[in-house]
Amino acid sequence: MGDDGAGPLLADLMTRAPVAGWTVVNGGSAPENVVHRVRALRPKRVLVVDAADMSLKPGELRLVDPAIIADMFIMSTHNLPLSFVIDQLKEDVEEVLFIGIQPDVVAFYFPMTAPVKAAVDHLYAQLTHWRGDGGFSWLASAEEDA
Repeated sequence: MGDDGAGPLLADLMTRAPVAGWTVVNGGSAPENVVHRVRALRPKRVLVVDAADMSLKPGELRLVDPAIIADMFIMSTHNLPLSFVIDQLKEDVEEVLFIGIQPDVVAFYFPMTAPVKAAVDHLYAQLTHWRGDGGFSWLASAEEDA
């Protein structure tokens, strides 16, 4: 699915070269099926990463307030909306962050584009020195833009 593979690509990178202090759980196309595995780890922070149509340039990354995910049009190729998964995680996890990566092409049999690969590499590099919001900008809500 082209750029929709951003999250799984990050999971693959982290599996091949783990980052100290982080554990990877690849949610694939059905992240609701791994919520129980995440809960069993009892993390203090969960970082959910996925392609998200945020009307930005391809490869741009933004933190998205989980409270507005359901109200936004974020494309989803998942069985259930990510807002459902995040709400489930928030029942047991102190901090749940969602990072969206703006895709360019999401279609069967298309490769991932260079800007999205570069965004995943950048995010992976940031994990080593993660503090607070990881240094990423927050996506402005429609009310903030008005």
